[in-house]
Amino acid sequence: MTRPRTALVAALLLAATVLPTSAVASAADTTHVDGQLPSGAAYMMDVPADWNGTVLLFSHGYRPGGAPNPAQNAPNDATKALLLDKGYALVGSSYATTGWAVTDAVPDQLATLALFKERFGQARSTIAWGQSYGGLVTTAIAERAPQRIDGSLAMCGLVHGGVANWNNTLDPVFAVKTLLAPGSGVPLVNIPDQAAATTAANTLAAAVDSAQTTPQGRARVALAAALHNIPVWNDPSQTRPAATDWDAQQANQYSALKGLIQIPAFSRRLEAETRAGGNMSWNTGVDYAKLLGQSSVRKEVTELYKKAGLSLRKDLATLNKAPRIGADPSAAAWMSRTSAFTGKLTKPQLDIHTTGDALVPVQTESALNRAVTAAGSAPLLRQAYIDNAGHCTFSPAEQLGALHTLEDRLATGSWHGTDPDSLNASATKADPTTPARYVAYRPTPYLRPYDLAHPTDGR
Repeated sequence: MTRPRTALVAALLLAATVLPTSAVASAADTTHVDGQLPSGAAYMMDVPADWNGTVLLFSHGYRPGGAPNPAQNAPNDATKALLLDKGYALVGSSYATTGWAVTDAVPDQLATLALFKERFGQARSTIAWGQSYGGLVTTAIAERAPQRIDGSLAMCGLVHGGVANWNNTLDPVFAVKTLLAPGSGVPLVNIPDQAAATTAANTLAAAVDSAQTTPQGRARVALAAALHNIPVWNDPSQTRPAATDWDAQQANQYSALKGLIQIPAFSRRLEAETRAGGNMSWNTGVDYAKLLGQSSVRKEVTELYKKAGLSLRKDLATLNKAPRIGADPSAAAWMSRTSAFTGKLTKPQLDIHTTGDALVPVQTESALNRAVTAAGSAPLLRQAYIDNAGHCTFSPAEQLGALHTLEDRLATGSWHGTDPDSLNASATKADPTTPARYVAYRPTPYLRPYDLAHPTDGR
């Protein structure tokens, strides 16, 4: 640990111990501690009487500006109850701010871990874990503060990093505007305020709704969805379409594309741009025909274009000739500095992801694997896949199965049981009441990767 980091942690501990906002409540079998960090973030800790010596540092997902921001130390109540019953200590913070809060999240999580050590003593093992945006936070902790943890578990995480995330969020809305609302004047970046974000989202969502009424429009909706690798089964409430049922596949993508437009593409972009000080993403130099050729759903797009009697080549040429969007260099540098990954792991990390995730597509795992491989850390990373639709739709059994597999790696020094059968057996043993759905799966490439192991990509 560097001297500045040591001094910072010491100052945080001193300030936190004099705050009057902490409270301790003891139950017969669990000690609960909550309070407030000097940053203003809330924290919480739950330690069972028969603590097994392992502390799990949980990083929660994205919370929009203005949303409630409580501390959280587990993914959900069911998983939390199982973990406490098995003797794990659970800790986590709220982060001092909502939104794209990685610059708050990492120090707040580390400060919470320091407070745990002061209150309960040195853990035998410390594991950082998190879901969704919390998977990005977890991976950032793994890269930037490996001395504070023994291993990490990222679930449905934004492990591709912030630059890649915002670039790939730009591509589908660029296609929607160019092909379905060319005269709309909708700003895709440099969004001035929430009113403008809402208007832009409503305008493009209406264009998608209109397009969905014709074969030609549906083909173009599928093209836009393909540029984000939106899977054809992406919500557990949907019927899983047959392999060649192109219409059913597109209908499932349609709702997910609208969701992308209505929330992340504008409102969440506005918040991230405000933090970054400008637009942090670009599509200069992007060949959309090449991107489609690498998409996991390219076959569906080509079939729908044929069925509609529409020229896919012409639409791709239109996209490639449309005026491009450049990033603000300082904003892109901020996002790269705070939210991109080097791929340099020094402690083991296990990732799990559902195959039907529309919000954070499973291909993000390909992006992290690319960075880790380039950095020479591939032996420390393992990735496993769950056959289910939706974002972070894991069962408690699947999460505990992954945790126990990571713990086995920490105990033995080697990876064992990362194949689907072994993971399912571990999951079922941990919780026989919920599903175990690990499958053999290899995601296609992430369409717009960016990491610090390949610093010239996309520039």
